[in-house]
Amino acid sequence: IGRTFKQAWCKAVRSLEAPLRYHDLSRFDPWFRREIAEIAAFKVFLGTKKPGKKDAALLRQAKVMGLSDAEIAEACGTTEDAVRARRLALGIRPEFRAVDTCAGEFAAATPYFYSCYGWDAPAPALRRGRAAAAARRGRKKRILVLGGGPNRIGQGIEFDWCCCHAAFALRERGFEVVMLNSNPETVSTDYDTSDRLYFEPLTFEDVMEVYGREGCDGAIVQLGGQTPLNLASRLEAAGVKVLGTSPRDIDRAEDRDEFQALVAEAGVKQPPSGIAHSVADARKIAAKLGYPVLVRPSFVLGGRAMAIVSTPEELEKYAAEAVAAARGKPILVDKFLDHAVELDVDCVADGRRCVVGAILEHVEAAGCHSGDAAAVTPPRSLSPETVAEVERIARVFAEKLHVVGLMNIQLAVRKGEVWMIEVNPRASRTVPFVSKAVGWPLADVAARCMVGETLDEIGFAGAVVPPYHCVKEAVFPFARFPGADVALTPEMKSTGEVMAIDADPEIAYFKSQVAAGSPLPKGGDVFVSLRDEDKAEGVELARELARLGYGIYATLGTSTALWAAGIKSKAVFRISRGRPNALDLLREKAVGWIVSTAETGHEATEDNARLRTAATAAGVPLTTTLAGFRAAVAGLAENGPLGETAVRSLQEWHALLRRA
Repeated sequence: IGRTFKQAWCKAVRSLEAPLRYHDLSRFDPWFRREIAEIAAFKVFLGTKKPGKKDAALLRQAKVMGLSDAEIAEACGTTEDAVRARRLALGIRPEFRAVDTCAGEFAAATPYFYSCYGWDAPAPALRRGRAAAAARRGRKKRILVLGGGPNRIGQGIEFDWCCCHAAFALRERGFEVVMLNSNPETVSTDYDTSDRLYFEPLTFEDVMEVYGREGCDGAIVQLGGQTPLNLASRLEAAGVKVLGTSPRDIDRAEDRDEFQALVAEAGVKQPPSGIAHSVADARKIAAKLGYPVLVRPSFVLGGRAMAIVSTPEELEKYAAEAVAAARGKPILVDKFLDHAVELDVDCVADGRRCVVGAILEHVEAAGCHSGDAAAVTPPRSLSPETVAEVERIARVFAEKLHVVGLMNIQLAVRKGEVWMIEVNPRASRTVPFVSKAVGWPLADVAARCMVGETLDEIGFAGAVVPPYHCVKEAVFPFARFPGADVALTPEMKSTGEVMAIDADPEIAYFKSQVAAGSPLPKGGDVFVSLRDEDKAEGVELARELARLGYGIYATLGTSTALWAAGIKSKAVFRISRGRPNALDLLREKAVGWIVSTAETGHEATEDNARLRTAATAAGVPLTTTLAGFRAAVAGLAENGPLGETAVRSLQEWHALLRRA
């Protein structure tokens, strides 16, 4: 590129190598250190020159080195759109090459592709491949399905399940399916899931290249979670036909001002809230609403940086984290509904009619992220009037948001009143669970709606209420992270889930605990610590435990309440106030189950964190909510001395569903 470039290159490499110390810090091979340093140095060099009309070689070099349009724009102080426009004008496009799954032994027919940039224009063979692809497009319509990208907390295989089932349904109906996903460990990237597969990042630049190369007739963005959904508006503006719910309506559900207006039009109650762009804004809103409040950033998945705060001091900490996670988007401050039952509602709509797939009632009280909460369907505590109101809300919002495909609604019920939390016009992580519960693959139904079929044509005419109970329980990775606090919060922490089915709801919950790796003990002693507001009901649950033959240890306050109710217990100190305490019981293996509901105050919070951590390390089952304690005791009572439980295959349960 020239002497000036070479001088700057060498200077940048020398300046980067010393402070980075890749080998010393990471033990990476020095060769990789050098390669990474060169890429970083080139990005620094780009900051000294803005690609112009005479800098085609410089721009191509940046792409050959793996820099995205967004990274080039950041280095040059311009916009991604400007870099993309310049790149296309210069004819700098990626080449797509097949992954050789046969290691060169014979020609591989597997349609796996990846992109790369070279110094030359696309090879003639590639141009011939494009011509052949164009000829094939005359026979079948081609749909691009955007996957969820890397598995991580908040966005994992549940969305991959949705993408796979959509691909299966569309292929059965004569469409060619192009899958774009960067995760090789998912089923959506298996060779037989789609017609053509691209291992590419979920970015605007890469999606547009694949969409154009394949000549797709439309793209599905609402099945892969928040990552592809965030691209919807830009893709549509660039000419991509987004199938299903329009990006404009998706944004209306995310925009707090517009959403609040929709909720008011629908006649649904919503907790008072405010929109903040800084910690100072959040401080003013919280003071106006009154504590506790829920602080959360917008346009994130998994409840990242979301927290319930009870004091101004807590607000300062968590609002700052929410502002950082929001990346320029507003943060939301809502009045928190304490002692409410939270609901997840999964629906399918075809643009004309909406059908509720299932209503899931959380076992834990509102405030626990839906991905972490145990949930049961059909709901147990809702009156017929409340169920009817929930279904009405689903129909109203499907109509107002012109939903075509899947929609998830989160509601809270307190004292018989239904409160709106949020609406997401996309797939949710509960769709696979709901599909297995009701015997209808909702992602298949949604994909068919997106390509023009109606619910009546599909045969999904109305809500399905199974004649059995299904429980979803989360699985957590805390045992792999010694010292991590295991308390459930609005920020998702689980890395998996299990499903249990039984005709009796209590036994279904009991099965879920066994499946999740936290089987309740067959007998022995239990440690119980209840906060004041939980003592009235918690004492009665402890009475049932005593009737079942369990011995009870309790903190002094809880033990006093138990003795006053005529229940014998052995008292121990709070962890911070003396010994023996619950940590001693765990070390001595004196208890086989810990029940500790959350308490307030710094000292109590520290005690609970230490207790939860120690219980996880010891492999002792841990219950942290009164609702969980209630369900566990009911399951133990129904299951007697933990005898044999009936087991049926999913197909046998679905046979009962069809007969019903």
